[in-house]
Formats: sequence, C-alpha cells, structure tokens
Amino acid sequence: MKTLSTSLSHGGVQGVYSHASETCNCEMTFAVFVPPQAKDGKLPVLWYLSGLTCTHQNVMDKGEYRKLAAELGVIVVCPDTSPRGEDVADEPDNWQFGKGAGFYVDATQEPYAKHYKMYSYITEELPALIAKEFPADMDRQGIFGHSMGGHGALTIALKHPERFKSVSAFAPIFEPSTAGWSRPALEKYLGADEASWRPYDTVALIREGKSFPEILIDQGTADSFLDEGLRPWLLEEAVKGTQTKLTLNMREGYDHSYYFISTFMDDHLRWHAARLG
Repeated sequence: MKTLSTSLSHGGVQGVYSHASETCNCEMTFAVFVPPQAKDGKLPVLWYLSGLTCTHQNVMDKGEYRKLAAELGVIVVCPDTSPRGEDVADEPDNWQFGKGAGFYVDATQEPYAKHYKMYSYITEELPALIAKEFPADMDRQGIFGHSMGGHGALTIALKHPERFKSVSAFAPIFEPSTAGWSRPALEKYLGADEASWRPYDTVALIREGKSFPEILIDQGTADSFLDEGLRPWLLEEAVKGTQTKLTLNMREGYDHSYYFISTFMDDHLRWHAARLG
C-alpha cells in the first residue's frame, strides 16, 4: 500500500492510498478517514460507495462526513468506482459505462472481465487490506452509497447480512436490470442472459428471498433521474410482506447532487453508528 496523502481533520486523519490490485489487475486508489479515537483501539468501519462518474475524491470534497465521523468514532472508507489505467477497456464518450461506472459487478464479458471486478474488490480484496493496515473492527461494518453506489451498497448488504450491521443509500438505483441507464452496462459487463444480472439487482434479490433487517433511503423529489433510473417505489413494493423494514424519506425539492447528500449525511452517519455500537 502506498500513502498518497494524509491531512489532519477534526482530530483524525484523512488519507488517500493506492495499491496494486490483483482483483482488478491495476493500481487502485481509495480514501480512509480514521477518527481520533483510534489511538485507544479498533473502531467500526463504514463503507461509502460513490456513483457514476465519481472517484474516491467526490465524497471527500463534498460529503461533509468527517466532523461527525470524528465525534462518533467511525472509520469511513471511500473506494473508487471502477478500475483505472491506460490498458483498462473503456468507452470515453459514455459516462454510464466503463471508467467511473463499474456498477459494483464482476464482469464476465471481454474485454471487461480482465479489470472490472468491483464486486470482488469491494467485498474481498479491499476489506482484507483495510483490516491489515488500519485500526478497523471488521466485526462492526456498515455500508452506504449514492446512486450507482447506493445500488452497490444495497446488493452487497443483502448478500452479506452476516457481515454488515447497517445499510443505507442516497438516491440509489433500485432495479438496474430494468432502468434505461443501467441495462446497457449490465449487458456489456455480464452478457445478454438477464438471469446473470439478478445477483446485482436489489429488487430481484429481495424477491428471491434475500433480506436485511433495516434499510434507510433518502431520495430527493426534484431528482431528474427519479422516474427513469431510480424508482424507489419498486423497493417499497418488494419489501411488503418481508422481514425488511424500510425507512424511505422523500426529501421535497432536493436533487441528485452532493448538496442533497451533504444535507442528510449526518442522518446516515448517526443511523449507522447507532447500529455499529
């Protein structure tokens, strides 16, 4: 692991790091905020997965999470959204696919299968590195994210309820297998057989019996992607009659931006901290 930068913030340390990823076959960059309580022992870990076009940097600059994370004593890990590098297959003119748009899946189709293994990277390789290099209590993990990252957080939590004690999302893509802006990406990464998409679809997972005790969602009513790409009512319908308790906050007048995310970031941090202990 290489340390690219460290800065003191609210008594803790905001760092940016990179490492040679065997999973993604390229150099991967990620950010970690370690609060001041780390001097006394291991702390719970909260994963934040970013959305389309983003890197680890967006939430660092705009998410406004460090002050409260420092007060609560929670480590915040912010991975990148896709593999990077000159030899990584990409569609430079398509912001919904390729670099910045890994969709947190393990690609099976060429030429993407060599690098686009974001699901395994987030669930296996990077957690092992975090456990080794940081004062992280891996028995107390939560996960959240925004948009494409919200989709990733929900699907990962549903498939690993024994690992995560909490999950939430800002304006996530709930059913990417039927959303116009995600269907083409899933087909390119996973192939034309839509059955292979279902493990990466929150609504499909719940309909197949996957569950999580509680889910917190914040969604802006002025989000330009609400009707076409996000559609929170699909999750509302899917959890009816299940053991999953959904808290869905429709925030009047808010859009899809980090102005929205930063406004409700504290609510999500407190939600996770209460469940992480």
